[in-house]
Amino acid sequence: MFSTVLPDVLIQGWALQLSPELASRAQFGWTISVHIIFASLSVGLAPFIVYFTWKDVRTDDERFTRLRSFWVKVFAAGFVMGTVTGIPMSFQFGTNFPQFAEVAGELIGGPLAFEAKMAFFLEAVFLGVLLFGQERVSDRTYILSSVLVGVGAWLSAFWILIVNAWMQTPQGFEMITRNGMEVAKLTDPLAAFFTPRMPWMYVHMVNASVISVALLVAGVSAYIVWKKRDAAAWNTALKLAVIILLVTAPLQAVHGDAYGRHVADTQPQKFAAMEAHYETGTADLHLLAFPKSIDAITDPKAENLFTVSLPGVGSFLASGGDFDAEVLGLNEYEENPPVAMVFWSFRFMVGLGFLFIGLALWGGYLIYNGRLSESNRFLKTMIAASPLGYAALLTGWYVTEIGRQPWVIQGELRTSEAVSSTLSGTEATLTLVGFVVIYIGLILVALHVLRWLVEDELRELGAKVSDDDRWYGPVPKVSDDD
Repeated sequence: MFSTVLPDVLIQGWALQLSPELASRAQFGWTISVHIIFASLSVGLAPFIVYFTWKDVRTDDERFTRLRSFWVKVFAAGFVMGTVTGIPMSFQFGTNFPQFAEVAGELIGGPLAFEAKMAFFLEAVFLGVLLFGQERVSDRTYILSSVLVGVGAWLSAFWILIVNAWMQTPQGFEMITRNGMEVAKLTDPLAAFFTPRMPWMYVHMVNASVISVALLVAGVSAYIVWKKRDAAAWNTALKLAVIILLVTAPLQAVHGDAYGRHVADTQPQKFAAMEAHYETGTADLHLLAFPKSIDAITDPKAENLFTVSLPGVGSFLASGGDFDAEVLGLNEYEENPPVAMVFWSFRFMVGLGFLFIGLALWGGYLIYNGRLSESNRFLKTMIAASPLGYAALLTGWYVTEIGRQPWVIQGELRTSEAVSSTLSGTEATLTLVGFVVIYIGLILVALHVLRWLVEDELRELGAKVSDDDRWYGPVPKVSDDD
């Protein structure tokens, strides 16, 4: 009786009234949001793994042995989680977006197959060598294994971003009729693979991944150093993470500025949504924006926001040097993306980017003065900041993906046309709920594994880890006297 009554009760609830399009978009957005955390962990952690492995083998220094062992385990856990969370996304092309798969299959099938056979298996095989083969292979082979694991991770990002970059700026194809349906036929593989968006997206995404992992390494290192000041390995890791942030955080700002001009040239509607620019004309750059009313949160416009803006700078960025350049407004388009999500995500991402530059400069100043591990305030700040790189990465991804709406393939296929015509709102919403619950469970498992590894490291270092003194979040329980 329960099995027959429950669906009827649930169907009357508001949650199951989501349209197939909205539920499918939310489901894919949720799964990729979780997957990208683990995928970027592999990409960003790869150079750390290579460096720690090389230093361990060449110097036989206990510091690097400890760091290599710890972060290879973290990499392995992230790799497993990335695999588990990534596989369902390919099935969603068929279950939720079969029209997209039909139209774009000839363009996206090759890169996705290359990602699996060229990158995934390369990474998986040599990760096994890193985990279990140090005593079974030569030192040179062991170092090479770390390099190939990193190459596999970066190749994986390369092939996946080829697909996404093509969806943003499609080229190298022609639309033909096949079985009564308009589909994309590959005509120029090089043009399709190396679209105008590809180099911008790849550099920005890889650098964002390195920043996210550098903040994670800094946060974990700061916590262990805060618990045990003479932990030589973790003092070294903290210093290395700060140095990497000193390079990558400013680079992301400079590259992001140029990337923004490219977006203005190729996707002017997305650029207008990033600045909530509705009226065609010169565009200001909003450094800070605060809603004047509740409506402004969901519908940001010039008249309902309090902004600190630079007049004409939006036009300057879009044109590459002209403060008076005309920027198309959102009112010129029949259908716009969810402007609020794009606008606020962009502000959040940029704000965090400048915060990371500030943290890097603060850490660099402490390194210069030889006080990096002595500043409790800096250590606690880096612990708190450890997840923020992923927050910036995700909001940047939301700007990229949500800002492309209503198109799934820019200018060629609308998202509403890509959704399965046989999928009901009830079916789509039930699977959405299922994915939310399962993926939350996977996130909790990943956090538990990280906490377990940190506590185990503290025990090996001789630091006290009692039931009342465990790490349950990014900010440790500290007093003013610490």
